[in-house]
Amino acid sequence: MATSSPMTFTVAYRGIPHAFSVLPDSTLSALQAQLEQLTNVPPSLQKLLFKGKNLLKSNLNSRNETTLAQAGFKNGLKIQMLGSTSQELTTLHTTESEQRKRERILRERALKPSTKLRSTSTSNSAVLNFRFHQLTPLSHLSNQGGALALLTKLAEDPAIQHIMRTHQFSVGVLTELAPHEHPELLGLNVNAGQAIKLRLRTDSYDGFRLYKDVRRVLCHELTHNVWGDHDNNFKELNSKLNREVVEFERAAAQGTHYLHGGGDFYEPSSELEAEAQVHILGAGDTSFSSAVDESREERRRRVLDATMARLRKEDEELEKSCGTDSART
Repeated sequence: MATSSPMTFTVAYRGIPHAFSVLPDSTLSALQAQLEQLTNVPPSLQKLLFKGKNLLKSNLNSRNETTLAQAGFKNGLKIQMLGSTSQELTTLHTTESEQRKRERILRERALKPSTKLRSTSTSNSAVLNFRFHQLTPLSHLSNQGGALALLTKLAEDPAIQHIMRTHQFSVGVLTELAPHEHPELLGLNVNAGQAIKLRLRTDSYDGFRLYKDVRRVLCHELTHNVWGDHDNNFKELNSKLNREVVEFERAAAQGTHYLHGGGDFYEPSSELEAEAQVHILGAGDTSFSSAVDESREERRRRVLDATMARLRKEDEELEKSCGTDSART
């Protein structure tokens, strides 16, 4: 027998709660239609999670006449909704299509018979082997297109590609961690490079974390391809990767060619100069004047050392949010 007393519950989507007060014999299809108006997520892409269980049990592609009471809705329920908008899904398909096209071109180039070409510093085999072989955003989270775009940016970052070829890193899958599923973690390396998982999204799911912050975590997790524990071996290699990324990127910004172990140098930016003065020289005029006469190579080294000191301090904080240390398992 139907009751006339309405039930109240909340559906949160991307950190925004939506309050409902409806009759228990209202249908799921009616609720999904209201949610579509509020969020632009079509019913076929909606997931309503309560304690890890999806309350939408029926086939979402057909008309769902199950009542809210039958589906387990109760007064005071706080439900989390996941799902991508139609526009985001279109963006994801476009990005995936472009990625497949790039991979097809690389495969075709690798299969072509070798011809006499001028030798370069990076061989095709290094490009094909020392890379992220698959990029996978989480399918149950919204805005998969944005997540895939961020994963692609990381995989195609010239500085990241440089350290992967230099140290012969190969990663099977680069994917993401859901903040609500792993609130204590920023990164995780599975089986020494079988998969690397990164926290891409903000805690409230209203956007993505700063790119350079995510890239720092990626360098940390790449170090776990070699060392499992956060011991001195790990710290030494992680510091080396950070240094190589900084040197590569700063040299590229100044238009110089990066030579590992070579003598190329670059002029640091004013921003780096300011940072070096804070970390190395202090605020006194005497210290600053003593640095004026130093060579460009000395200045480059001083700025780099100041930057590395800051990165090492940040790495100590990263270790607390890394789930890869074998001592924890």
